[in-house]
Amino acid sequence: MILPSVFFSYCHADEELRDQLEKQLAMLKHQGTIETWHDRRIVAGQEIDKTIDEHINSDDIILLLVSPDFLASPYCYDREMKRALERHDSGEAIVIPVILRACEWHHAPFGKLMATPTDGKPVKQWADLDEAFLQVAKAVRAAAAEHARKIGVTEADRVPASSSPLLARPTMPTEAANRSPEATSGPRSSNLRLAKAFTQRDKDHFKAETFEYIAKHFENSLSELQRRNPGYEGTFRRVDANRFFATIYEDGHDVARATVYLGGMLGGIHYMQGETLDSNSYNEALTVGHDDQSLFLTSMGMSAFGSNRDQKLTQEGAAELLWEQLIAPLQSSSNHPRRR
Repeated sequence: MILPSVFFSYCHADEELRDQLEKQLAMLKHQGTIETWHDRRIVAGQEIDKTIDEHINSDDIILLLVSPDFLASPYCYDREMKRALERHDSGEAIVIPVILRACEWHHAPFGKLMATPTDGKPVKQWADLDEAFLQVAKAVRAAAAEHARKIGVTEADRVPASSSPLLARPTMPTEAANRSPEATSGPRSSNLRLAKAFTQRDKDHFKAETFEYIAKHFENSLSELQRRNPGYEGTFRRVDANRFFATIYEDGHDVARATVYLGGMLGGIHYMQGETLDSNSYNEALTVGHDDQSLFLTSMGMSAFGSNRDQKLTQEGAAELLWEQLIAPLQSSSNHPRRR
């Protein structure tokens, strides 16, 4: 049986995220549900334009890995995306927008399609990237099932990947026109990562960068909350380089106050309800962790009964976790300070 082919349309700036997504799709490949193809497996000597045309016109499921770089790429946007949508509209292929990073994708031609992860929330804004890519994998599984239904393939017809012959099928280069001259041509492995070492300076710099990101995240979120909700006012006040206050007013009454500060007992980033200059107490704390590939944030899990403990948080995920501590009580009428 020929498996439905899943093609990744992406910008090379997002290659690491593409690799992580492909890992999450491994179970579908093991089960003989799909096969995946991307430009890093292109066979040397193939004509680039011809290979592009073959895949754009034949692949069954096309994932648009959307980011600012994807939208800015003439090759991704004008060639791959437009042809993919033509085939989607004619029922020849299923196109799934996968929102990797925040961008103005709703106004793109594919903005009419249901995007993934859930609600089109960018992957990089999820506290747990694995959970975000799991949502994408579920969408791909559903698309593969729909494709099988259309061509009349049953579950019994599927052959596990371990017993299938290896197919020498070419792939198309996603961004061939923008490929750097130093890039290796021909087939190669995507498994090229080596263990990285992080110095204390790296960790301190990442922590300071994260604090600045969280501060800007709160400032912008408070401003947008005020714009969208009449009667509410959000104020942001920077106390010093290592501390800021965030306050939400409803009809002039303060309904939420918080302090976020850098340093303190754990040397991390701390969240405290109310306004305080004290650096010895907190309701939530984030510390810098690392594995052999990257730096990340870990939560004490105090504010959510430990549900966030041990998660590897991105800067976006860390900011969203702390913002949730401020906004969540106002989103439930039973917990709202002025509606009890």
